[in-house]
Amino acid sequence: MTVLQGQIAVLDIGKTLAKISVWAPDRTLVASFSRPNVRRVSARGYLCLDVEGIETWLIDTLHKLPEPGAIEAIIPVGHGASACLVDEDGLTLEPLDYEADMPANLRASYLGQRDAFAVTGSPALPLGLNLGAQLHWLESIAPEVFRKSRIIPWPQYWSWRLGGAMASEVSSLGCHTDLWSPRDGKPSPLATKRGWANRLAPLRHAGAVLGTVSDEWQRRAGLDKTCRVLCGLHDSNAALLAVRGHPETRDSDCTVISTGTWFVMMRRPGAGTVLDLSALDEKRDCLINVDVEGVAVPSVRFMGGRETEILEAAENGQLDVQAHVGQLIAAAKKMVAAGIMAIPSFQQGVGPFPGHKGHWIGAPADQIERRAAAGLYLALMADTSLKMIGGNGPIVLEGRFAGDPVFTGALAELRPGQEVFLSDAKDSVPFGAMRLVDPNLPPHAPLIRATPLGFSIEDYAAKWRAQI
Repeated sequence: MTVLQGQIAVLDIGKTLAKISVWAPDRTLVASFSRPNVRRVSARGYLCLDVEGIETWLIDTLHKLPEPGAIEAIIPVGHGASACLVDEDGLTLEPLDYEADMPANLRASYLGQRDAFAVTGSPALPLGLNLGAQLHWLESIAPEVFRKSRIIPWPQYWSWRLGGAMASEVSSLGCHTDLWSPRDGKPSPLATKRGWANRLAPLRHAGAVLGTVSDEWQRRAGLDKTCRVLCGLHDSNAALLAVRGHPETRDSDCTVISTGTWFVMMRRPGAGTVLDLSALDEKRDCLINVDVEGVAVPSVRFMGGRETEILEAAENGQLDVQAHVGQLIAAAKKMVAAGIMAIPSFQQGVGPFPGHKGHWIGAPADQIERRAAAGLYLALMADTSLKMIGGNGPIVLEGRFAGDPVFTGALAELRPGQEVFLSDAKDSVPFGAMRLVDPNLPPHAPLIRATPLGFSIEDYAAKWRAQI
């Protein structure tokens, strides 16, 4: 592991946003830019990721930096459940968007082939949320092209695009793909049987330096020829790595709740912890993630960010929660007293209640009240999820909802016997990525204890659970 002393750029290609942040040698922020991702339809008619648009944005953004040539290294981070098919000349098939709806006949044939949950830790998920299902679909669309292609996970696509070295990495391969066996630390029987394992790019550690940027990126983006390209990692695992940098969680059994489009709860077991992975319920969106060292990480998730958009129903843009803290807390107290609540699930097919149809009990007309009720909903969903993975140690909330006072306060109320911490809502993913090259990097800010709401929601929670 090489400790880098110069500027580091973290390229974070999430599902909702593409972001790049540049960090000075002392790891203070130099610049940060983001772009909303758009949905595209490929030439072959399926919903695909906007690779071309992201790349154009990245080149334009690098030119906006005062000194792109001062960047010593780039670390790619990306969302899970995605990969690219490439050959030496570039993309051979555009990567599927995991929200694409797979044809029913293909889904049926795929479900008959996938390995059991006990082998892969991957539940059978809807749409293209199992990467194996995407590969099955793409192989049916263009079998000859598929067989001549290499398979590269989404973060490593960007390391390959920047520097030309093909790689795979375990935190992306272990993210509900159906392609990895966490206990064995190798490709799954399905991946081997279908020949996909042989087409996976070589496995490298997330912090491995794959080389330097190509002549093309030196010319088009102004990067220096010595700029190194690291292998990169899965975004939620970057957040987990960041959490492990705090003294409160470094050596303990802890759970990070990474919040964004998805709320992903990842329990990193402490030393000597014996896990009962058989207790995980695959039908309720429990899964086994794999961290950058290959350790099995019991996890559960729900689409909290997407559900909040649905619940808030903001005609003129979502609320700035930090500008309305007092109003939101007061509105939450009103919602609790009146018994107004959102009952899951508003994003069908995923989360702890995948088959339960979401509905309101007394839908508020006011946006602040709807957002307050959404915060209570998120806390109840997170509390349910934590019980499912045995998350009884310290809890760290990170991501954009770590700034939501109702969500964080309600979860603290629901978990009085545990420490609930807030991490920096903006920097957890890049901080975790930078810990790959600087493992002793001190956190930018200490963890903050979440402030409970200050009023009981015990009866409210009991009524909510009784509705499901």
